[in-house]
Amino acid sequence: MILTVIKITLVCVSALAILYMLAIMPRVFNRPDTTLFQKVYFAHRGLHDNASDAPENSMAAFRKAVEAGLGMELDVQVTKDGVPVIFHDFKLGRVCGVEGKVVNQTYEELQAYTLCQSDERIPKLSDLLAMVDGRVPLIVEIKAETADVSCCAIIDRLLRAYKGAYCIESFNPMVLWWFRRNHGSVVRGQLSSNFRREGVYWNVLYFAMTHLLFNFLTKPDFIAYNHKFSEEPGRRICRRLYRHPAAAWTIRSQQELEARKGEYDVFIFDSFLPVKVKKTG
Repeated sequence: MILTVIKITLVCVSALAILYMLAIMPRVFNRPDTTLFQKVYFAHRGLHDNASDAPENSMAAFRKAVEAGLGMELDVQVTKDGVPVIFHDFKLGRVCGVEGKVVNQTYEELQAYTLCQSDERIPKLSDLLAMVDGRVPLIVEIKAETADVSCCAIIDRLLRAYKGAYCIESFNPMVLWWFRRNHGSVVRGQLSSNFRREGVYWNVLYFAMTHLLFNFLTKPDFIAYNHKFSEEPGRRICRRLYRHPAAAWTIRSQQELEARKGEYDVFIFDSFLPVKVKKTG
């Protein structure tokens, strides 16, 4: 009787282990080339300082990043009238000091607001692409607050016409699933973190996102993970067993950068200039 219980337990544990490995498996066949994205550092929301005339996700911050030869990470969402714009938060309060959400206002309405303490305005994605013109690679984070990811089609139309190097990423697995079905050749990354330890409201959805359990559906080409929680097993398995690139967000000092070089391949940085590109004189 005891042996039977042990055997059943071992079978169940083995089955769960196999299901887990299948659930977190990223794209393993017909992978796109991601080497270009591993050769530069990526300035988080541009090379910005929110107390300056080049705040986050502003054209001024993006121009500074291009001039420094840095890749850029930027956040895209779509306005009420269908214009892809670059803005991180769903709400306007922190950066613009007004009530409301980006998706509930038209592009023209948004132009009434300035970013932080500057004269910069919320930029269009199309203007950013025209300015960069392929000079540096881009990581385009698509912001979608719900399961409605109709914004992806609008953003994708612009990106398909762009001739420079870019990849997309999102916290929302439905965004990656949309690109898997509709633009499978684009490099796509799953953003994640240990949401419980971050203090985010904890439920089954956030548990699955923390442990990358939607990878079977989205088949990402890289995992972009909060570097503070590098020990998360799913992230390590994806990099070490499945040999997938790992992106670290957000690195905020040279010390953090040096400490994570063995764990990650791509680095999204903020609040300092990495030694590799630090200007002298």
